[in-house]
Amino acid sequence: MEPRDGTEETSEPLVLSRFQLSEEYGFLLPHPLVGELPAAYGPWMEVAQHLPQLIMSHQLRCRVHQMPQLSARHLRGHEELHLAHLVLSFITMGYIWQEGEEGTVKVLPRNLAVPFWEVSQALGLPPILSHADFVLANWRRKDPNGPLEMENLDTIISLPGGESLRGFILVTLLVEKAAVPGIKAIVQAISAIVQLDEESLHRALQELAEAIRDMSQALQRMHDYVDPAVFYAVIRIFLSGWKDNPAMAEGLIYEGVSQEPMAFSGGSAAQSSVLHAFDELLGICHSPESTAFLHRMRDYMPPPHRAFVEEIQRAPSLRQHVLCSGSARLCQAFNQCISALADLRSYHITIVTKYIAVAAAKARAAGAELGHSAGLSTGKPPSALEAKGTGGSHIFSFLKSVRDSTREGMIRA
Repeated sequence: MEPRDGTEETSEPLVLSRFQLSEEYGFLLPHPLVGELPAAYGPWMEVAQHLPQLIMSHQLRCRVHQMPQLSARHLRGHEELHLAHLVLSFITMGYIWQEGEEGTVKVLPRNLAVPFWEVSQALGLPPILSHADFVLANWRRKDPNGPLEMENLDTIISLPGGESLRGFILVTLLVEKAAVPGIKAIVQAISAIVQLDEESLHRALQELAEAIRDMSQALQRMHDYVDPAVFYAVIRIFLSGWKDNPAMAEGLIYEGVSQEPMAFSGGSAAQSSVLHAFDELLGICHSPESTAFLHRMRDYMPPPHRAFVEEIQRAPSLRQHVLCSGSARLCQAFNQCISALADLRSYHITIVTKYIAVAAAKARAAGAELGHSAGLSTGKPPSALEAKGTGGSHIFSFLKSVRDSTREGMIRA
């Protein structure tokens, strides 16, 4: 996302497995554990598996206070740590937002804060629910031998929102899955540039454009599975963080970790490594403000995924290579990637308009009645983030800015 001179090369071939990426699943955690933490962590699992009921009955905070103080040191391996982070992040979001945006707390209790911090440090993730938890590590097959399709998928941990929450998570997961051929095309493209293999590069760019178009198609399914009223009035608050959020302007004290409040952004599509990777390959230059926000969102990615994006940034410049090649078909294939990416970002704006701007207007018009009928525990839709994303960005100006700067990446004849 920053200008490059095109002279740098990766120190060794780009191999997905070096970055905990999968040929089949891309950035998704390939085989998430499903409720299989060691028995000592039963108290966490018991709370996590009943979160919607505990939140809606206003009992979660009480249950959290009753949890024993457990250490994360008995967790073993990547999968156990990811499941623990998923569980603790969902419990944390429920604890903070149980009473809505006007009933937040200033302190996360020690028996939740300390192990959450320990697991976060072990994984290199922040102690808050992020895209890496919410989507990448929060899925399972109903039939273990069945396909990775909507009808055969479910979440591992849930929050209020019912089928709309399930749909929101799993449609986003299917967008990530649709990106996998594009991730592999990145590797092929960089290799082809180094080897001066025009045929392979042309094929890789065609595959990348097709993958981005498939991502847009997968995103369209949001309309089939997610009710805008439920998303806005019920789900969205639980994705909100305590950085750039008027409802928690002072941040959050993690008891037993720090005496000073800490501020972390909520979950955001900008935390997905996929679009960062595409931007870096295509040499998209966003505005300084957008770039600063996007680079901050990289702190919410698993470190190996962030390293993959940074490795692409250090690779030889695809744009410069295409320009210097004088090849009309390479130029056309490159522009098809840019066009598909701009179209995806335009469609994302359409989704956000429906699920946030229009839903907010309807919520204001209906007042508390809509929030109550949709199941919000306080009966009042959130208002602190009407103009902002859950990650804290000014959502429409940000999305339009990155869409427009993507279009500007087109190679002009």
